[in-house]
Amino acid sequence: MAGSRSYSIVEYFGGDDGYRCGYCKNEKSNFSHGMWSHSMTVQDYQDLIDRGWRRSGQYVYKPTMKKTCCPQYTIRCHAQKFQPSKSQKKVMKKMNKFITSGDLPKGSEDGEPMDSVSQDAGPRETTKVCPSDLKCAAITDLPQEVPKCPAVVEVRESEDSTATSSESSQRNPLALPNERTAPKPGMGADLSRPPCRKAKDVRKERHLLKEKIRQQADGVSATKANQPKSLEEFINESLGNNTPHRFEFRRFLCDSPLEAENSPDGPDVGYGSFHQQYWLDGQIVAVGVIDILPTCVSSVYLYYHPDFASLSLGSYSALREISFTRQLQKQSPKLCFYYLGFYIHSCPKMRYKGQYRPADLLCPETYVWVPIERCVAQLDNSRYARLNQDPKAGDARALKDVGRALVLYRRIAMPYAAYSRKRKGPSDEAAVQQYVSLVGQDCAERILLYRS
Repeated sequence: MAGSRSYSIVEYFGGDDGYRCGYCKNEKSNFSHGMWSHSMTVQDYQDLIDRGWRRSGQYVYKPTMKKTCCPQYTIRCHAQKFQPSKSQKKVMKKMNKFITSGDLPKGSEDGEPMDSVSQDAGPRETTKVCPSDLKCAAITDLPQEVPKCPAVVEVRESEDSTATSSESSQRNPLALPNERTAPKPGMGADLSRPPCRKAKDVRKERHLLKEKIRQQADGVSATKANQPKSLEEFINESLGNNTPHRFEFRRFLCDSPLEAENSPDGPDVGYGSFHQQYWLDGQIVAVGVIDILPTCVSSVYLYYHPDFASLSLGSYSALREISFTRQLQKQSPKLCFYYLGFYIHSCPKMRYKGQYRPADLLCPETYVWVPIERCVAQLDNSRYARLNQDPKAGDARALKDVGRALVLYRRIAMPYAAYSRKRKGPSDEAAVQQYVSLVGQDCAERILLYRS
């Protein structure tokens, strides 16, 4: 191989056969293009995932978006601009409570790896209810469900007495409190007491009063007191010295097709694939696999001990990885994105990734990033959508000259044009053209395509 340059080497397999979908469970409706990566530079892989590719071990694949049953859109989060949602803060508080108090939450989280039914999630499909599953209450049970509120009793009594009292028939059941008339003896509200109030209004008023008193005592301005906690503040709450549990966080290089690389303008840990281990009291409870690339941290997958499922470790690890991305950006400013893999809008359980905002989806035709807010309406109407709404936009890295694509033939790197002259047998130009169109012209001129 000429020179000392480091090359990526792949074998392309095509993508004509359908196989079982892990999302809709259809046996032969999932289609993707695949290739085996013998070695891969971090820059080449960065460019590939920015064209919709994704790795699973050394196997790199790209969904056939117009053909597959559950289109998978590459999604990224702007790590520096990320603010935890209400449900994500709940995950952090739950972990901090466990570490400080030692109480493990009961049950498991149905939404793992992240809560998919959160109130902070984007639009969801309407819940379908089967009529046979509904349970109707008996008429005699209804009065037991009425709140013990005198105002409500008064309205019920006025409605019940309509047939026997012409005066009651003219009474407005929606009358304002100051329009109430005196009740009959032994029934209705006690006008000597204040009107009934909702419990949530009482709690809100007490909370505001306590907050006002606290601010006056501490001399803290309302603006500062109302500032939300940052992601790092939530994480650091669990790092105290006097806690019953110790949660450690370690990382080390693991086997991967990605070649480890260090760059003067890169992060101190370098680029490549890493394991992030989560240790609890000397016991490993979760392992997250990530790739650190020139412009992003890419989450590959997480596996965890089932005894700790109730801690929502999938969500917790994602928040830690976003925080880790922010740390790396301080060392390498261009490393500013957190990639969450694929977003599958047609599968409600996989929409949780859209909660990590601000986020972008990759257009499957032009390979430009589009804010997820602009994509939801399109995906509600169709499983597959060209997300870029500019009709004139195209693929800037489209196939231009297949002859310039690099191939590895008999241990020698050469352009495809030279290889095709040397090779004997039927032409494989159609397969190579398909490969180049999928990886892009620039990647095809850097990555070696293995040919036997």
